[in-house]
Amino acid sequence: MNLKDQYIPGEPTKSELEILQVLWDNGPLTVREVNSELLKQREVNYTTTLKQMQLLADKGMLSRDDRPMKHIYSAAVEEQAIKGQLLKKFVNSTYKGSASKLVLQLLGNEDTSLQELQDIKDMIKKLEEK
Repeated sequence: MNLKDQYIPGEPTKSELEILQVLWDNGPLTVREVNSELLKQREVNYTTTLKQMQLLADKGMLSRDDRPMKHIYSAAVEEQAIKGQLLKKFVNSTYKGSASKLVLQLLGNEDTSLQELQDIKDMIKKLEEK
């Protein structure tokens, strides 16, 4: 399935996005394992993580495997699809839909490495060849 065609059930909150990122980076995990990863970033209660993961499952963004003794959760949405949706919303609301204004702002505000510039050039070349 094309990432652009994937149905995304709503938009995750910042905290929900952190949980999704843990699962995208590590694969299926229990709530306790997700909470342990989140604790490396910030203080968070186990019950808060549990509730957020249950809400994500209700939204269709997580799937839960109930077969083992512990519930194992995994991301039910693709990382690039969610990030693409969030980026599109950001670009539309902040840059009036102009990706070029976003890129120019980023390049103007940050110290862009030579490797990053080459990656950008390669991406532009690839897009022009389509």
